[in-house]
Amino acid sequence: MRRGLKAAALAALLLSGAALHAEETAVPLGDAENGAKIFRTCSGCHQVGPSAKNRTGPLLNGIFGAPAAAIEGFFYSKALKRAAAEGLVWDYEYLDAYIENPKALVSGTRMSFRGIKDEQDRHDVLAYLRRFSDDPANIPEAEPTAQAVEVALAPEILAIVGDRDYGEYLANECLTCHQSSGSDQGIPSITRWPEEDFVIAMHAYKQKLRPHPVMQMMASRLSDEEIAALAAYFKELE
Repeated sequence: MRRGLKAAALAALLLSGAALHAEETAVPLGDAENGAKIFRTCSGCHQVGPSAKNRTGPLLNGIFGAPAAAIEGFFYSKALKRAAAEGLVWDYEYLDAYIENPKALVSGTRMSFRGIKDEQDRHDVLAYLRRFSDDPANIPEAEPTAQAVEVALAPEILAIVGDRDYGEYLANECLTCHQSSGSDQGIPSITRWPEEDFVIAMHAYKQKLRPHPVMQMMASRLSDEEIAALAAYFKELE
């Protein structure tokens, strides 16, 4: 695992004066407001804030200083569990390395993200995330990860209970591109997607609200029950 930040990033974690004046003299990590904008690209998988919950990725409240793979109820990859067993803790240095290139730091991670290459952008994102680690009592009541729903679906469609075994049968065609291991290899991972997210995404393709002609064609062939079955299968896929 890589170590080492440039002096500017290290300075962000140090006090430039006496401990009694820490709040007045601490150097900002980055531009949290810009970090909030950049984080929108992450918010499809990760949430922060008072109502954050695990989605495709774990919630990120309290991430600074937390042991890796520590969020209860989230299904982590074997690779990240192994890194946690070896002592990986999410300090500033490792967070910076991970969001720069997740697979370089933790080979085999399911995180389907190519990383943020610009150093200042990473510092800005970390400055934003730090807001949700320093003092949770002061987290704003706003919903920083709230997203508009792509397609409005009738409640009865979302309520369909998918047949996982049927979903496994249907998934053969999906798995020609989307790897069951969760590896992206240029194709987004859909392993362990929350069922509602899966259903909404497929109906967005079906209604041509998501601009991918192959996925639009695939989704157009599927009934509501078949989409629900696929969602049930991929939610539990290990």
